Amino acid sequence: MDTSLTPFFQPLGVVVIGASTSPEKLGYGVARNLIASGYRGAIHFVSQKNGELFERPLYTNLSDLPDPVDLAILIVPTQSTPQTIEDCAKRGIKAAIIVSSGFREVGAAGAALEQQCLDVARKHGVRLLGPNCIGTLDTHLPLDTTFLQPPMPALGGIAFVSHSGAFCAAIIDWARGQGFGFSRIVSLGNQADVNETDVLPEVAEDDHTRVIVLYLESISNGIRFVQTACEVTREKPVIALKVGRFESGQKAAASHTGALAGSEAAFDAAFAKAGVLRADTAEQMFDWARALENCPLPKGRGMAILTNAGGPGVIAADSLETNGLLLSQLTESTLKALSAYLPSSASVHNPVDMLASASPEAYATCLELLLQDEKVDGVLLILPPPPMFKTEEVAEKIIDVIRKFDKPVLIALMGSALVEEAGKIFQRANIPTYPFPERAASALGALAKRREFLASETDDHKESKTPGPDSLKQNLSADEWIRAYGIQTAPIKLARNANEVNTFASDLGFPIVMKIVSPDILHKSDMGGVLLNIKSIQEAQNGYTLLMERAGSARPDAKIEGVHIQRQIPEGQEVIIGAVRDPLFGPLMMFGSGGIEVEGLKDVAFALAPLNQAGAREMIRKTWAGRKLKGFRSIPPVDEESVIDALVKLSALVHEHPEVLEIEINPLRVLGRGAVALDVRVKFSA
Repeated sequence: MDTSLTPFFQPLGVVVIGASTSPEKLGYGVARNLIASGYRGAIHFVSQKNGELFERPLYTNLSDLPDPVDLAILIVPTQSTPQTIEDCAKRGIKAAIIVSSGFREVGAAGAALEQQCLDVARKHGVRLLGPNCIGTLDTHLPLDTTFLQPPMPALGGIAFVSHSGAFCAAIIDWARGQGFGFSRIVSLGNQADVNETDVLPEVAEDDHTRVIVLYLESISNGIRFVQTACEVTREKPVIALKVGRFESGQKAAASHTGALAGSEAAFDAAFAKAGVLRADTAEQMFDWARALENCPLPKGRGMAILTNAGGPGVIAADSLETNGLLLSQLTESTLKALSAYLPSSASVHNPVDMLASASPEAYATCLELLLQDEKVDGVLLILPPPPMFKTEEVAEKIIDVIRKFDKPVLIALMGSALVEEAGKIFQRANIPTYPFPERAASALGALAKRREFLASETDDHKESKTPGPDSLKQNLSADEWIRAYGIQTAPIKLARNANEVNTFASDLGFPIVMKIVSPDILHKSDMGGVLLNIKSIQEAQNGYTLLMERAGSARPDAKIEGVHIQRQIPEGQEVIIGAVRDPLFGPLMMFGSGGIEVEGLKDVAFALAPLNQAGAREMIRKTWAGRKLKGFRSIPPVDEESVIDALVKLSALVHEHPEVLEIEINPLRVLGRGAVALDVRVKFSA
């Protein structure tokens, strides 16, 4: 439906259907919060009985409500919900939040009732949030449609969209203790209608929202989510916590690509393509959000550590490296200035250890010197309680320094009672603090990833322009499919008998490779079904006999079509490239170490198709196989660009041909110039 979602976030008037005068009822809690939030629009209550609630009239008939009213909050018996939605439509209300539970989450009968609600809503053009949700919050409007215990969250710049209502409630209470607030909170519930992709651009358009955080248990439409998120993340950072990592995903297919590409690989690839930062824990998700809300982005990955204690400095150094960051090499002028200021026993080389005697002035002076250094992109400042000074005195001194520079400074404020006042000072200044260096380093890593995403020269979500044929027939060979997209293959012939072996071997020229051909034998090397370096007709005859014997022995039930004869390609590096069609996100590309060890090494990277040159290059550099293309020790360099070209072309093939379920080139032999597909396998939809 094209009906606007605006009434959910900026309603002119709200009606609570199922309002109650009993404080233990949800209908009372929603009415209470709506009033207490300070919402300035019209507020109406509908109940089964006349009377008053919070000095406002209780209506018994929806049609009696005065204007304006464009948002309804439904807290009615489950069976009454479809009729109530229809009543809302008759009153002209086009947005409804269904708080009630007892729908899809309870089984088949509930699912049928939920579908009935959706059918009624679509018939009348009503948008639904929920059911089984807690509603929405907007701290700036303000608006509170939930039944949660007051008070509302603090004002902030983090928008939180969650599939779990209970998680929303817990996070709101936790955030109060952590000293940060929210702009908007949206509980999606069962998502009968409005889903995470629908609300993503809505919350992004909010001027008060600086960061969007998603708690996801699933994604309704993967391809649409990626397309939408690609647009949103160019404007505002998005962080996702996708749970359910270890539930069984799609069944492993027979190919290496299918076997290695689980649902989590697809989610990783989807988030990467869309520029969504994927967090591993709830704590990490909000650690990153606080940094992205309040800190400038670093220009690069070089960080400095400032501490008054050596141990935490070492922890910080390890943590920076864990998060893909580097310790900056300080300039000579910075080293001289630090040496001149600090005691001779202090360490001026990054990490900078000022020793336990460091004063508030020392913290401020050294921090300024580090931030002035052109090689320092950000600072992780470690602040345990100083032995001779109050921690809050240090906080007061360094805040002014932090504000002078367009570089991130994250504080590891270590301790409890002795750092409590300092924590409040940093909170008031909107400077995020973390109890340990590891969490601060993780947040710095998120800032660096965000900067690199924004600085990327090309939008990887744009379609590849690689030309391909308008249509290809499934009865073509796998080699013919990839040749149609400009990927080079080794000439190959199918010999069905010994006479054809003689003819094809002579035509191709020696040396040749021979491979058993059977739809029932996918991994030929495992049963000795590949022979290399065949140099004569006699060797070819013997090889044919040997392959047929081995196939018959290993798989007596297999259908044997013959033997492939292929000109042997010069030595090079071998990689695997492939694609498998993910049921949620579409074609998922794979690159990694090729040959027989691909599943054992698991040196692979995934990305969503279509790829462009930049996306393919980034993908291969995530693997040892990709980095090795440039040469390593006794391994000569090969043509990296030919691999990138093959990945882009293969991604175009699977993107443009939905009938291709899986395709794999293993190995792709990469030469000093060019790359050749030695073995290709394609699986089509029925």
